[in-house]
Amino acid sequence: MAFENPPRERIKELLAGAGNVAVVGLSDKPDRVSYMVAEAMQKKGYRIIPVNPTVSGSILGETCYASLTDIPEPVDIVNVFRRSEQVVPVAEEAVWIGAKVFWLQQGIFNEEAADIARAGGLEVIMDRCIKVEDSILLPGGK
Repeated sequence: MAFENPPRERIKELLAGAGNVAVVGLSDKPDRVSYMVAEAMQKKGYRIIPVNPTVSGSILGETCYASLTDIPEPVDIVNVFRRSEQVVPVAEEAVWIGAKVFWLQQGIFNEEAADIARAGGLEVIMDRCIKVEDSILLPGGK
């Protein structure tokens, strides 16, 4: 059966209820899409947790972690900025940490990763920009 994202109303509920959003592949370079999206989400009231093994220190004023399993607090949404062929291990980590949502950014799609996340109890959204969805579904803020 072909993958389908949850209905928009459900995506709205997931965003409205989200606290911590781990951003896998978040760049520390302000001209990168991952940085711009995460910064916009942070300004809307989301707590962004950067995940990037090549960055030490912080991004957007938040401690950056090498992997999801290094994050010492609960994560609601795992938002992924990695190539489609690189997301299976991220799905496995998302399940391991007990995240609620596995979200692959626009242009990222991987059925195997989606199956792993769903089998682990996560809701899955693929090939959608979290910032765009938030702007459409929650235009006034969370």
